[in-house]
Amino acid sequence: MPTEQRQPGPLSGQRILVTRPSHQAQQQAELLRAQGAEAVLLPLLNIEPLAEPDPAFSHAKRCVLDLDLYHAVIVISANAARLGIDLVDEYWPQLPVGIHWMAIGASTAAHLHDYGMDARHSSSGYDSETLLQAPELQQVAGLRILILRGDSGRETLASELQARGARVDQAILYRRARPRLSPACIESAIYALPLSAILITSGESLSNLVALAKQVGNSEGLAQLLRCPLVIPSQRIATLAREAGFKQVILASGPDDQSMIGALLTKIDAEKD
Repeated sequence: MPTEQRQPGPLSGQRILVTRPSHQAQQQAELLRAQGAEAVLLPLLNIEPLAEPDPAFSHAKRCVLDLDLYHAVIVISANAARLGIDLVDEYWPQLPVGIHWMAIGASTAAHLHDYGMDARHSSSGYDSETLLQAPELQQVAGLRILILRGDSGRETLASELQARGARVDQAILYRRARPRLSPACIESAIYALPLSAILITSGESLSNLVALAKQVGNSEGLAQLLRCPLVIPSQRIATLAREAGFKQVILASGPDDQSMIGALLTKIDAEKD
C-alpha cells in the first residue's frame, strides 16, 4: 500500500496504519505525516453510494420528498451527510423550516452546518445512546423521524425511538463493503514491517482487519498485530477490540482525525515521562 513522505515530529519513526475508506484516508494520512509518522494506507471499508434502480434508493428518495413532514432528521455519518445533502439539494432548493437536524459526531454535524442545516450533536459522546438523550428526542410519540444512514450498523437508535412512540423511517444512502485486497497488499501493510499503531473508527473495520490478518498471516504475525496499540473512538469498539484479542486499546475522545491522532500523541507523551 502507498506510504507518505514524512517530516520530523513527535511521531517520527512511527509506522501508523490508516484504515479509513479511500476517499477519507488522505486527510488523516497528511495529519500523521505532519507529525512525522509514516502513514500506511489499508482501506478496510468501501463506501458504495446507492442509485436507481436500487429499491433502497427509491425508498430514500421518497423519504426526502416528504422531508417537510418530519419532526427530526438524524444523520448517522459523514458519508450519510454528504450523500444526503446531494439528495436533499436535488428536490429541495430551499430547505423546509421546523426540522430538527441532528448528527452523530462533530464531523457529521460540520457537513450539515456547511450546507446551512443547524445540526445538533452531542459533545459528550459519538453514539446512538448519547444522541438519544437529546431533549428533541424525548417526547416523540406520534412524530415522524427520518434516519439517514448506510446499509449496515446498529439498530439501537431506530428501535428506541420506535419504543418511544415515534414513526421512524430509515433512508439507506450507501452500502459498506470489505475492499478486495490482494494478499500481497495486506502482507505489505500489516506484516512486512512492524506497525507502531493502528487507527480504527468502526466495529466493521475492526472485524475486517482481523479477518484479513488471519487470511494472510500466521499465528506469530497475528499475535504481533494483536500487541500493536489500537486507537478506537468508543467504549463499544474498545470492548470489541479486547474480545478480538488486542492487548493495547487506546480510547480517543471521538472518531474525527484530530481526536484519533491526539489520543496517539497523548500515549507517546505518557511513555516519555
